[in-house]
Amino acid sequence: MSDFLDLLKERRSVRNYEEKAIPQAVVNELLEAVQWSPSWANTQCWEVIAVDDPAIKAELAETLAKGNPAKKNFVQAPVVFVLGAKLKSSGYYKEQATTKFGDWFLFDLGICTQSLCLTAQANGLGTVIVGLFDQDAAKRVVNLPDGYDVVTMIPTGYPSKVPSAPKRRELSEFVHKNKFAGV
Repeated sequence: MSDFLDLLKERRSVRNYEEKAIPQAVVNELLEAVQWSPSWANTQCWEVIAVDDPAIKAELAETLAKGNPAKKNFVQAPVVFVLGAKLKSSGYYKEQATTKFGDWFLFDLGICTQSLCLTAQANGLGTVIVGLFDQDAAKRVVNLPDGYDVVTMIPTGYPSKVPSAPKRRELSEFVHKNKFAGV
């Protein structure tokens, strides 16, 4: 098995962190992973706000939906990466959407989110990808301008507790050869 596949299998949604700062060199490596992520026509539509100020993390935590399991220890994470996207850039040509799905920013932000999280895992860090929150309120907290939206927030730190792996579907349950074979 490849080292990459091992890394992918070991990554978990971590919501509990040690009280230990992340060295700036490691933060920079995580940001570089975003920088080198592929995107539609190399639009690189992402914007990353690295939040380490406890007061701003607390404001962002207030945007999380009631019952969101990330809320309990959100502020405890040494850094919360807020990932935003420039709208009407990715998936556009001459200001027109080029696919059935329109704006492609969610795809590009998914790729850079995965890059950041796997690089964090490779550096002994834990992450959780948070999507259940009031995006407009979070946008105001981090001062993201019009024409951009917050897509996800990623609390990041050294894990104090790592959950076990969730059950995965068998390959035979979702892989089809040549044509969809039904369910």
